Amino acid sequence: MKIWLNGALRDAESARVSVFDHGLTVGDGVFETVKALGGRPFALTRHVERLVRSALGLGLPEPDRAEVRRAVEAVLADQPVPLGRIRVTYTGGVSPLGSERGDTGPTLLVALSGTTRRPDSTAVVTVPWRRNEHGAVTGLKTTSYAENVLALSRAHEQEASEALFANTAGRLCEGTGSNVFVVLDGEIHTPPLASGCLAGITRALTLEWTGAKETDLPFDALERAEEVFLTSSLRDVQAVHRVDGRRIEAAPGPATAKAMRVFEERAGQDLDP
Repeated sequence: MKIWLNGALRDAESARVSVFDHGLTVGDGVFETVKALGGRPFALTRHVERLVRSALGLGLPEPDRAEVRRAVEAVLADQPVPLGRIRVTYTGGVSPLGSERGDTGPTLLVALSGTTRRPDSTAVVTVPWRRNEHGAVTGLKTTSYAENVLALSRAHEQEASEALFANTAGRLCEGTGSNVFVVLDGEIHTPPLASGCLAGITRALTLEWTGAKETDLPFDALERAEEVFLTSSLRDVQAVHRVDGRRIEAAPGPATAKAMRVFEERAGQDLDP
């Protein structure tokens, strides 16, 4: 297996990032997770553009879009997999041991691993911690993921695959690595970006392809929803059959099943929508 690191493919054993890399020492970096299908990336243009937005939002130099594409193509050519997870990481590079950035330039790392298709439905839990919709990095896909690691660990302890957050106003926000949709009175809703949630690629496509609505939702909408589902690059559209102790019978329900079907059909027609 080879990894793209700063301009070239390298063997995994020799691909090394400095212990002084700002992405390691202070989490100063951004990333994308891209699904690979049959050796080809899905929605790569959207992912590259979000990587650029996140980097600029964090004050990093603008990533070279062409190099990111070359890197993705190179790792896919080296390791063809039926279904894969591509991880693109872009950091502040070698820097002092503090918050100040160095002047050596950013680090670009692209790696690939095989994965398996997610189950059609899953369980989620709610957690007491809040997303800050007013934070300096709100809406940026940064590598500072400790909060998500902690929340996801809480979910796993309760035999769930995702944890859902409210924001500081007590409104429904997002999961640790997913966006959340609810069905109320037969209509599909998802929190707006103003809630502090990430502008998910799969979220955007689901909105476009299903006619779902962006709605400011109370957190207890999860208790009242007829159906709940998650979206992310590797989940696509995934039904939820349990929220905390509440079971949602017959998941996926009709609206979720239709969203799953539409997403699969549209994604199959165009790998770079």
